[in-house]
Amino acid sequence: MNVLIVGYGKMGRLIDALATEQGIGVAGRVDDGRDEWRPADVAIDFTTADALLANFPRYLQLKMPVVIGTTGWGQDAASLREQTEKAGLGVVASANFSIGVNIFQLVVNEAARLMRQQPQYGAWIHEAHHASKRDAPSGTALMLRDGMVSAQFDRPIDMSATRAGTIPGVHTVGFDAASDTIELSHTARDRRGFAGGALLAARWVVGRQGWFTMADVLKTSAST
Repeated sequence: MNVLIVGYGKMGRLIDALATEQGIGVAGRVDDGRDEWRPADVAIDFTTADALLANFPRYLQLKMPVVIGTTGWGQDAASLREQTEKAGLGVVASANFSIGVNIFQLVVNEAARLMRQQPQYGAWIHEAHHASKRDAPSGTALMLRDGMVSAQFDRPIDMSATRAGTIPGVHTVGFDAASDTIELSHTARDRRGFAGGALLAARWVVGRQGWFTMADVLKTSAST
């Protein structure tokens, strides 16, 4: 399999190195000042929201499946999904490709489902990332919130964010009542888990059509 790496910042370079370790070819690398749009089995896009919207028509034109790790484009999700389905393209989009985070999401969803019958508990999400991360709250925090809402937790969920230093990513979901507090937390030690998950998704989406999440990748991989 050959991948096209779109966005050659820290994540793009890490995906490049990990692809080499896994015997995956890199067809090209695209970034500001680097135009290597070459045929590939799948693209992995870790750019910016604006860059993703500019790149997406090209994926459609090339009929190139794409793994989207870029965040901050939620307001355009419905349009991109419609274009994907109309073109018969395969897309895996996730705010976080870490396998651990996606399992954490399932745990949080179950906790929210149980807590919906316990009105004495309020809920919050706090996330911390490195100082250069642009979106706050993070896409992962929004993903956790949306999962809780999907689990029919119908009370307010307070959200807060910290941006400081070089924190790779810490997400904490809490439930608090007069008598006790429950906290669930995931800490990323480095970005390697995100890169590994993105490459797993890239292998998985080749030959598929439709709009998928990392949860689809993990569920299908676990059943095969």
